[in-house]
Amino acid sequence: MSLLKSVFISSIGKKILMATTGLLLCLFLVIHLIGNLILFAGPDAFNLYVETLSSVKPIVRSIEIILALIFLNHIFLGSKLTFENRNATTQKYVVNSAGENSSFFSRNMFISGSILFIFLMTHLSTFWYLFQKQHDEGNFYEIVMGNTVGFGNPIITALYCIAMILLGFHLRHGFQSAFQTFGIRYNKYSGLIETVAILFWLIIPLGFLSIAVWFGIFGGGY
Repeated sequence: MSLLKSVFISSIGKKILMATTGLLLCLFLVIHLIGNLILFAGPDAFNLYVETLSSVKPIVRSIEIILALIFLNHIFLGSKLTFENRNATTQKYVVNSAGENSSFFSRNMFISGSILFIFLMTHLSTFWYLFQKQHDEGNFYEIVMGNTVGFGNPIITALYCIAMILLGFHLRHGFQSAFQTFGIRYNKYSGLIETVAILFWLIIPLGFLSIAVWFGIFGGGY
């Protein structure tokens, strides 16, 4: 049996791959947030940012393909581990004490992940698609702020905010699980790990939320 095949078959191997893909996606969120925060600099700055990315489209497309593979692997592994854990429960207990030892979101990572996946597909079919469609027109800022799929639409803004809140809870438990899988959650570096984790599960979702709240709710903009 090849090493790669054994990794995919074993439970710990799948958990390690799940944790690794999750951490890689966290790095993508950092980069994506930095780009989105340019919205605060105004339409010229944001349009220039998107146009600059468009000028190196082959590189961007390659990164998007890699990201898609990471996303798909993360989703596949998460789903497989969830169903395997449920099927492994062969004995039913009269009193279910799971809620005493874990939070609601830690017990429902599959649900929050599924909702975030739906949000991602909606995001790609609206913002990303329109960015590609209007590639030569440079109206990227207007798309984000527009009344159709942008923050000018209160429904879009509300859904965006809900998704970012769910993202925060999903990342919080995900970070705890990832470092526990790597066996480094409870050691001398645990304090540093918890601090870094806060950056991802709290600061990053708040960064995305600040954009939606400022432009969608308070009507900020130019």
